[in-house]
Amino acid sequence: QVQLVESGGGLVQAGGSLRLSCAASGRTFSTYVMGWFRQAPGKERVFVAGISASGSNTLYADSVKGRFTISRDNAKNTVYLQMKSLLPDDTAVYYCARGGSFSVRTWPTAYDYWGQGTQVTVSS
Repeated sequence: QVQLVESGGGLVQAGGSLRLSCAASGRTFSTYVMGWFRQAPGKERVFVAGISASGSNTLYADSVKGRFTISRDNAKNTVYLQMKSLLPDDTAVYYCARGGSFSVRTWPTAYDYWGQGTQVTVSS
């Protein structure tokens, strides 16, 4: 059983920054794609960013490109999401998830394990 635990969410003013972390249990973290998704109230869960198993390839939603950076430390079984220039529209619960072993996918059904989520609120 894989467990994913997010941290780092909070309340920040527009233009500010936050760094989310997701710590994973298990010995096979380095062999899987990892992704970040977000879900705003009343809206569906959407892809934010993903990173390949080695960390060499990343993919971003257009809405966050240039502002967010995904990274991972396989020695620490942790994936990060650095968020800068935050906007009120970035307000959501952010989830990390484990994907497959190859390409980064953008749809939620391509991910099999999910964290409990961390709230990010950006005030205007």
